[in-house]
Amino acid sequence: MKLRINSNIFKTGASLLTIASVIMTIPAYAGMEDDPVETKLMLNQFEVGKVDGNRTLSWEGDLWTGKDINKLWIKSDGERVAGENEGTSTQLLYSRAIAPFWDVQTGVRHDTAPGARRNYATFGIQGLAPYYFETDASLSVGKKGQVKLDASFEYEMMFTQKLILSPEVAINAYAKDDKPMGVASGLADIEAGLRLRYEIKREFAPYIGVNWAKKLGGTADLAKDEGEDTSESSFVLGIRAWY
Repeated sequence: MKLRINSNIFKTGASLLTIASVIMTIPAYAGMEDDPVETKLMLNQFEVGKVDGNRTLSWEGDLWTGKDINKLWIKSDGERVAGENEGTSTQLLYSRAIAPFWDVQTGVRHDTAPGARRNYATFGIQGLAPYYFETDASLSVGKKGQVKLDASFEYEMMFTQKLILSPEVAINAYAKDDKPMGVASGLADIEAGLRLRYEIKREFAPYIGVNWAKKLGGTADLAKDEGEDTSESSFVLGIRAWY
């Protein structure tokens, strides 16, 4: 079973690269002849919650600068529970628009877990899939042969011009066991969230929501060995903002 799961990971990664290569054959154009350098700071999520009586703080955001076709991105996400680091990810990426609403991105990634850290070279695609699903997927390779595949999908349902409901799903999978990082080969975890925000103005929106996460397969077994829960759910309060 494990070999079959690992094979699926590599097949999925290969599919990701194939999709990107096909999209790259489509020309991308700047929206105007005038193509100034622009910068945007986006805080997609900054929220607090509570799991098993412990307060949680989590975030997800990015900063980019560049022109219409070529940009430099910094992405960051992570979580702290009871003041302790539960995991973070920081990426420095070169991004190139290859089609309307689609970018390919490549660069370096630094992940941390309690007591461990890993560096990767990473390649991914980001854009707006059919039916307006915001998609962010990447394949990362570490110097010791670690291979990580992660993907997230988000959709926005507009009740009014200011009241918006956003369901989101994210998955992580690995090609080999990495016990110091608390993960095993195969599909490691899945996370789903539902957040309702009110845009006081376009640049600032408080929100409420629920979040659910579950560890799977060998990763769940590792968590059990450490006396940890394999699933958790929480009610969250947060803000979404950009500048």
